[in-house]
Amino acid sequence: MAVETETTDRKPWGRVWSGAQSLVRPTTERQRERRRIVALCLPFLVLLFVSGLVPLVEMLRMSVSEMRLATEGFTLEHYEMLVTDPYYRTIAFNTLWFAVATTVASIAVAIPVAHALEKYELPGKSVLLTVLSFPNSLPGIVAAFMIIVLLGNTGIITNLFAVLSGRSAIDLATATSVIGLFFAYLYSMIPRALLLLRGTYAEVNTDAEEAARSLGATPFETFRYVTFQQIKPGVVGAFILVFRTALAIFGTILILKSLLVWTLQIDREIAQGFNIAGASAMATVWFVCVFGFTLLSLRYTSAEVSI
Repeated sequence: MAVETETTDRKPWGRVWSGAQSLVRPTTERQRERRRIVALCLPFLVLLFVSGLVPLVEMLRMSVSEMRLATEGFTLEHYEMLVTDPYYRTIAFNTLWFAVATTVASIAVAIPVAHALEKYELPGKSVLLTVLSFPNSLPGIVAAFMIIVLLGNTGIITNLFAVLSGRSAIDLATATSVIGLFFAYLYSMIPRALLLLRGTYAEVNTDAEEAARSLGATPFETFRYVTFQQIKPGVVGAFILVFRTALAIFGTILILKSLLVWTLQIDREIAQGFNIAGASAMATVWFVCVFGFTLLSLRYTSAEVSI
């Protein structure tokens, strides 16, 4: 009888049942700690299942459905279309190069700003931080509207340059061009990179910087060889966050419409042709790519931290 019980316990379902019993009726402090962890994580797990796993599974089913308005049959034609059609390859290329360009530009601006905020006592620092972080609370549509107000046909900056140059404001307007969209992306992405980098700068070892300066290093050399090496994990983390933001922006691109990217095309598939299966295939590819990029990047970040 003891042998039979031991064999049963070795089965996977036996271990699962034993683990469930220990959660319901813990007998040791370790089991009680596990129960507390599960209780704390339970709301998130429920949310993950309801709003994450279930929609993703349904989206995957729709992407391989033979029917346009029902999940019936199985086909990979929508995925084949994304790979073989030059139109969709162009959209993917636009999405990637524009996301990379705006991400690099955002981090390039955020690093010196975060450096100044953490290294120097600036007047009105709290007000300045509030202004710099304010775009985080604004939706993309508002950011696009602000770019139109500044760079549109009747925009403030457009008309200022028109007066100075004597040219027509319509010729100088860039709100609905790639340039206007570029600045609209930066408006939403720089504050995200800045907030993360400020936290990284707070952990910088100032003694190492002072030692480098005392040994004759210039401010640039000190930043390059001492400071930047310490904030590199934060820069990588900011790149991950901002790049994902660039890939997911929709409201801004919907208003300005100066470049066809992945999120805008998903909306077109639904709004213009009611192609639910095609839109689901695009959304699935987008999710897999972003999830894979995040997973690999976080592993790199962990390696940087451990070093």
